[in-house]
Amino acid sequence: MSYSIIERGKPNTLDYRVYFSGPNGVVSSFHDIPLFANKDAGEMNMIVEVPRWTNAKMEIDTKSKMNPIKQDVKKGALRYVKNCFPHHGYIWNYGALPQTWEDPNHFDERTNANGDGDPLDICEIGSKVRKLGDVVTVKILGTLAMIDENETDWKIIAIDVTDELAPKLNDISDVDKYMPGFLKATYEWFMIYKVPDGKPRNTFAFEGEFKNKEFALEIIKETHVQWQKLLAQQCDACGLACENVSVAGSPYRVSHEEAKQVVESQPELGSPEALPQSMHKWYYIPRVEENDKKDE
Repeated sequence: MSYSIIERGKPNTLDYRVYFSGPNGVVSSFHDIPLFANKDAGEMNMIVEVPRWTNAKMEIDTKSKMNPIKQDVKKGALRYVKNCFPHHGYIWNYGALPQTWEDPNHFDERTNANGDGDPLDICEIGSKVRKLGDVVTVKILGTLAMIDENETDWKIIAIDVTDELAPKLNDISDVDKYMPGFLKATYEWFMIYKVPDGKPRNTFAFEGEFKNKEFALEIIKETHVQWQKLLAQQCDACGLACENVSVAGSPYRVSHEEAKQVVESQPELGSPEALPQSMHKWYYIPRVEENDKKDE
């Protein structure tokens, strides 16, 4: 199934929103786009929130009707990740798996932390630079368990099924063979990316070890079940917007006309504002050595 985007507001401002449209009209990026692109093949849909090499921290707005993508905000200001040398912006196409949810009331004994209340994050490591709002078919390779402000924040590692390396990458152990250094760079990026903003380095469960495909698929299965409970009103909704147009039996289901009205209530697309000058600056952070994982 193909999807298109509907932009509203001015890019690089607080009012910018990206909605999704399917064959029958506006859909929720969180709830209506299916998790599986091809269940028999184990292929899943990834929603691209942040294209590779960009800095704006865009994410699915879980608390607004029809769940558009918007830019994250801290203390009234738009969030951008800094360029931590030698990385520029995000080093993968970064996004979310729809129809998954890390329930903040669920304690994960593997990480000794509760969920972060968001859809699962996913890093697509193929060679293409995707666009904001792309829905990409991926295969899962593994996962990294970051602990973000005492919350479990799984980072799923995957590759676009159309990528030239996709036939060779079938589990996390294949990544170092065909993309030497990339997993280390990924670990380092997640550890240090908040340091230029005055935050400490992030920490990880399992001493920063990447877990394999089987482990990652189990995480996805669990968070898909947590999402199902959310949409069936079987748990605390935590203030999330659960409106959808297609989830069978969901008490949150709305009509296509109601979904369309949500988009039409937003300001028309305008010209983008300039990016802040900090996006053109390098930030130099002490290098991550191999033994750093053991020191955390």
